[in-house]
Amino acid sequence: MNTRTPELKSRLPNVGTTIFTVMSALAAEKGAVNLGQGFPDFDCDPRLVDAVTDAMKKGLNQYPPMTGVPVLREAVAAKISALYGHDYDATSEITITAGATQAILTAILAIVHPGDEVIVLEPCYDSYVPNIELAGGVVVRVPLTPGTFRPDFDRIAAAITPKTRAIITNTPHNPSGTVWTRAEMLKLQDLLDPTDILLISDEVYEHMVFDGQQHESAARFPGLAARAFIVSSFGKTYHVTGWKVGFVAAPASLTAEFRKVHQFNVFTVNTPVQYGLASYMADPRPYLELPAFYQRKRDLFREGLKRTKFRMLPGEGTYFQCVDISAVSDLGEAEFCQWLTSEIGVAAIPLSAFYGNSFDQRVVRFCFAKKDETLHTALDRLAKL
Repeated sequence: MNTRTPELKSRLPNVGTTIFTVMSALAAEKGAVNLGQGFPDFDCDPRLVDAVTDAMKKGLNQYPPMTGVPVLREAVAAKISALYGHDYDATSEITITAGATQAILTAILAIVHPGDEVIVLEPCYDSYVPNIELAGGVVVRVPLTPGTFRPDFDRIAAAITPKTRAIITNTPHNPSGTVWTRAEMLKLQDLLDPTDILLISDEVYEHMVFDGQQHESAARFPGLAARAFIVSSFGKTYHVTGWKVGFVAAPASLTAEFRKVHQFNVFTVNTPVQYGLASYMADPRPYLELPAFYQRKRDLFREGLKRTKFRMLPGEGTYFQCVDISAVSDLGEAEFCQWLTSEIGVAAIPLSAFYGNSFDQRVVRFCFAKKDETLHTALDRLAKL
């Protein structure tokens, strides 16, 4: 009898244990404050839990429609219309997904054929590149401007070829916290206008924009909205990252192709959570007040960092703060993060983890989506620097 397990040729030969897993494990081992992974350590609004519980008690526990429960899709369409001035049809243009990461993979699988090129702007969220590779696409990496992380449209234009199928953008931007301006979105619209290039617009931090700026959703720009899959996350907005529920808004023809994949890689999304979210969304204050909520945490964290030798980069949006470590250590980013976790007791993530070539610019990322006491503890430890 042959008991040997057949060897596989990996679909993702370059993917190993992620830096997030490594740093979280090290933080747990060393008893460090984990400001590495991007999730809150505080609870969501009890009213949201009650809304989901009520849905469960009402018996809303069986399969929902593949596209998402109608009342939630309608709430999403109404929110986008109110905030960004673009009217999506809830029936044919809004789809509820099992989180934003699934939404991005599904969009890529729906539109990318083997050999198609997809432009990614580095540093970028770590799912983009493997998603493109799983679809048989070719990843075209274009760096954002080092130091400022603003888009370089000359470099983006130079990367476009007849094989370019799509570009992925992310604003507010993880990991840098940069927020694209209206002028930059208009430049992107002009650049894509003469092409058939599709846009995957990752907007999961849409409600975390500070200092009076506004989030420039692709939905605000007709030339972008017509070619875009706009992705967002209830988990990020409502402090429930573990619920893994998001949505995609896209023109009907794009949504039709998206749903062909969605029905076979997910089929449906948690029913009572969808109804609970729909009920909770009747009050817009939680997402309208989110910028002020996170700006206060950002300001608290930045004030504390003034006691260190870190040079703070601008924090325009998201719940991340990047710092330059040059005046603190001669170590590279990855080695510094391990040292910081082990010796100082605070975990961070190296920005090099968000680049395909592990580009090291002496910058690391902290997450400030934490209780005030968690942030104070971390800042007291960092003050030793």
